[in-house]
Amino acid sequence: MNFWTQEEFEHAMKYEKKITYQIAFKILFYSGIREGELLALTPQDILRDEAAIDINKNYAVVDGIEFFLTPKTKRSIRTVTIPETLHKQILDFVDSMALEPEERIFYVKKDGLLTEFRRMTKRAGNKPIRIHDLRHSHISLLIDMGFSAVAIADRVGHESIEITYQYAHLFPSKQTEMADKLDMERGEDYAS
Repeated sequence: MNFWTQEEFEHAMKYEKKITYQIAFKILFYSGIREGELLALTPQDILRDEAAIDINKNYAVVDGIEFFLTPKTKRSIRTVTIPETLHKQILDFVDSMALEPEERIFYVKKDGLLTEFRRMTKRAGNKPIRIHDLRHSHISLLIDMGFSAVAIADRVGHESIEITYQYAHLFPSKQTEMADKLDMERGEDYAS
């Protein structure tokens, strides 16, 4: 399981010049949604009155035929709050395209997304990761920020919290910090 830090992601984004991919990669990194969920997004899924994305379908291609499917699990149907700045960028992008409410925002396929992601990664000189690893990066960032596994599982649509716990090893142990805080809290009690 690989991931980029926020700094690595922001560095890579400096090398992506195509607005479609800039927006797509930012959504993946800052929301933690899956590629199929991203590619299924329509203008009506981008909420206007709050900085959030409604995840309610998944895009797939089977034998060359495009499908909108139900998301991976029941918990995958969710509303994901996103940063205000990203919300504004998405709305500006969608509005500039004058799409119908049910039209796909990103008219690319997974392999097109992957090809552009690899190009950007190479230009930036970043360690190579998969596109799905942007989801891992998002989860890792939230873990590092101190959010609970329950909150993260709910945000990313994990069916069980055990799936979220698989990410805990991605950041250094907080054991020393925990012991130091416990020591400061109890300080003199231990001295006697």
